[in-house]
Amino acid sequence: MSQGNYITTSGIEIKEVYGQAKPLTEVPGEFPFTRGIQNNMYRGRLWTMRQYAGFSTAEESNKRYHYLLSQGTMGLSVAFDLPTQIGYDSDHEMSEGEVGKVGVSIDSLQDMEILFSGIDLQKVTCSMTINATAPILLAMYIAVAKQQGADLNQISGTIQNDILKEYAARGTYIYPPKPSMRLITDIFEYCSKEIPKWNTISISGYHIREAGSTAVQELAFTLANGKSYLKAAIEKGLDINQFGKRISFFFNCHNNFFEEIAKFRAARRMWAHITKELGATESGAQKLRFHTQTGGSTLTGQQPMNNIVRVTNQAMAAVLGGTQSLHTNGYDEALSLPTEAAAKIALRTQQIIAFESGVADTVDPLAGSYFIESLTDEIEAAAWKYIETIDAMGGSVNAIENGYIQKEIGDAAYQYQTDLENNERILVGVNKYVDEEGILPEVFRVDDSIRQLQIEKLNKLKAERNHDAVTRALDSVSEAAKSGWNTMPYILNAVEAYATIGEIANTFRKEFGEY
Repeated sequence: MSQGNYITTSGIEIKEVYGQAKPLTEVPGEFPFTRGIQNNMYRGRLWTMRQYAGFSTAEESNKRYHYLLSQGTMGLSVAFDLPTQIGYDSDHEMSEGEVGKVGVSIDSLQDMEILFSGIDLQKVTCSMTINATAPILLAMYIAVAKQQGADLNQISGTIQNDILKEYAARGTYIYPPKPSMRLITDIFEYCSKEIPKWNTISISGYHIREAGSTAVQELAFTLANGKSYLKAAIEKGLDINQFGKRISFFFNCHNNFFEEIAKFRAARRMWAHITKELGATESGAQKLRFHTQTGGSTLTGQQPMNNIVRVTNQAMAAVLGGTQSLHTNGYDEALSLPTEAAAKIALRTQQIIAFESGVADTVDPLAGSYFIESLTDEIEAAAWKYIETIDAMGGSVNAIENGYIQKEIGDAAYQYQTDLENNERILVGVNKYVDEEGILPEVFRVDDSIRQLQIEKLNKLKAERNHDAVTRALDSVSEAAKSGWNTMPYILNAVEAYATIGEIANTFRKEFGEY
């Protein structure tokens, strides 16, 4: 709220009183799915309570996964460290100081085997936040599932695999946009035949929002990116009615309660129209399914216990907005990776909302609210304006290459920070109701010695594996990249020969170059 007027974070003016703008005719589970993608929503099945975790070594992360599953987590969500995300082994000079810090360190299939030790991949769903190296990590996951004897037709989960938002907002890209898009469509094609229940991309607005965008920009830029992925797959000859069913989204949820709910409702409606326009005739390919994570950038290091309230507010908005999956942040994440205690409270927040609040008892309970319906329409209209501008540039790839999307996000981030510093927006504990002295909670740190442990494992692996098999497998990856073949079977062969993530990524670097 700015002084003197009332506006959302996207600059949409809020009237004092709302009346009915139009009769409500839309039905849950039916096109355009504004009110939800299922006719019974949470009465049929609750959202997946998925806690994002990964740190240090595969051994340590495996312990945390077993703990979360024992506490009622319904699905795993894996965070990888920066070297893993950008295709460097732990012994690479670029990895120094980053091994195991913001996620788990994975150098080879050996680490992946340890990461999921004792976890039946046919019984849990797993989401992996990985983009530039997504084909490699997916191949490792498939290899572990094969070792377990799992039916690959039954394993399910999601890879983020959304490179466009990396260029626009996050930065963990490796290759230029066009070969990166080629690897993504290789995954679409491969998974449709080999692991048909796998969600092949999670088109991410989360990081766009974390970089400073407004709610409307998050929605618009995410759907514009999604449109680009659809077109790339169609150009490859894939059937939108098939691959479209395996596309999912990943949205942020910030503090403006009603704006966030309206954003999610508008997203479903817009995606339904985008997919239909591009040829989707089956409802499964028109439905926008999404995971939500509460807003990391909304958490404060000052008075961190206040973050429990923020996360609860955001989680409630995500549920009222109809999310299919939800991660709630720990209250201490502005200071460090979440402690076990913080992760437990975050999970209990979801469980209390699900089983005690009553908000899951009926479908789209805020439907028909004069305010919510009006705000849904206004957010949609504002987002379409952005998409029309991007379409006029030739799509998201061009809009990113000419810096348009990055500039819009940067301008919004600057405006928000200016508003905070001028007290135009209030952040409790930061620019109002400030404590002179606060007691900080215990924080969780990853020791730098982790890198040495990973290097020792790497050296041992390289001494024991079949060197000739690795060389042949990497040569095949190179040939596939050069010849335009689908790269996934060759990546899987390399992974199963215990080629490292750095070796495979470097093979692509030689063929595609770096961006």
